[in-house]
Amino acid sequence: MLKWALIFFVIAIVAAMFGFTGIAAGAATIAKWLFFIAIAVFVILLILGLIAGETLF
Repeated sequence: MLKWALIFFVIAIVAAMFGFTGIAAGAATIAKWLFFIAIAVFVILLILGLIAGETLF
């Protein structure tokens, strides 16, 4: 998911350099959402992993 966020971020930068502000804003918004979703999934899996790790010992 972070890979897709990075791809949309690059698309936003390229579109902004060429003056396509609407496309750049849309791509940046998508990149931002994907980044925060990836962070949320990471935190959830980290918490679940810590909980599961405690029950094994």
